[in-house]
Amino acid sequence: MKSRHVIIFLSLSFLTLGLFLADLAWGSIPVSVREIFSVFFGKGADAINSEILLNFRLPKAITAILAGSSLSVAGLMMQTLFRNPLADPFILGVSSGASLGVAIVMMAATLLPVAFISSGWALIVAAIIGASIVLLLVVGVSFKVNNAVTLLIVGIMFGSIAGSLVSVLQNFSNPDAIKLFVMWTFGSLSAVTWNYMQVLLPVVLIGIGMAFFLQKRLDGLLLGENYARGLGISIQQTRFLIVIASGLLAGGITAFTGPIAFVGVAIPHIARGLFRTSSHKILLPATVLCGASLLLICDIITQIPTYTLPINTVSALFGAPIIIWIILKRK
Repeated sequence: MKSRHVIIFLSLSFLTLGLFLADLAWGSIPVSVREIFSVFFGKGADAINSEILLNFRLPKAITAILAGSSLSVAGLMMQTLFRNPLADPFILGVSSGASLGVAIVMMAATLLPVAFISSGWALIVAAIIGASIVLLLVVGVSFKVNNAVTLLIVGIMFGSIAGSLVSVLQNFSNPDAIKLFVMWTFGSLSAVTWNYMQVLLPVVLIGIGMAFFLQKRLDGLLLGENYARGLGISIQQTRFLIVIASGLLAGGITAFTGPIAFVGVAIPHIARGLFRTSSHKILLPATVLCGASLLLICDIITQIPTYTLPINTVSALFGAPIIIWIILKRK
């Protein structure tokens, strides 16, 4: 690794740590850095600040890191697999499947037990089932098609079908249910509690671990599928593993936080621009740090003292200009 890369990695690590502390400190009730350390080390901390930090801001900040890292890594894998700079983690329809699962629960709330709806797990289970069904369909198709472009088109079609079914449900639903669903689509990092974290964290770690395991295969795909075959890489197996890893990351995050747009598209390009390399040995950890930093920044911005903005609103303001820049640069 070049010395320049080491310096950038260290800078990004310190930036992520600083943003993590800032996210804990910033909010409607400001908390000093000294108080944060007092809470963490249990030395004379205020009871109210301890409650705010440990049960609200800390899981939210950790969720921001997990979501930013997961979506960025999934976006990088999708862009490599399809050799498309505008591919994102949701291009295979996983997010649409999760949205369909949530829509079914919300629109059919009168048909389901009240205890199930109010448990908090209902939407998460529904989103996971919806995302898993679409993911299994895409995986099944991946064994039948010979090239990535066909898989891309099929994934988009599955997403379109799921989106159409959501529209049908909205057409026959009452305004209150539609409002709840629209609010869910805005995305929220604060919905993840410590109980949910016990499920979200292993899913994210497995997905990111698979991505690092595939880094040499991803480098081979950059040179084209024929060249990758010449290196002894099984294209079908690699495509299958990439789809599974991306589905775990994108589907898991969407299930717990709702859809968060633009992060998966924008961050891989930021990482490439900073490190000026296409090697996934460098890009994978770079996207983890860049994604975590960006979503921490977005979360800090959403915590306006008078009102809390949806995370999707702020992430779009960061991501959309980068996508426009990519399009203009490539003409």
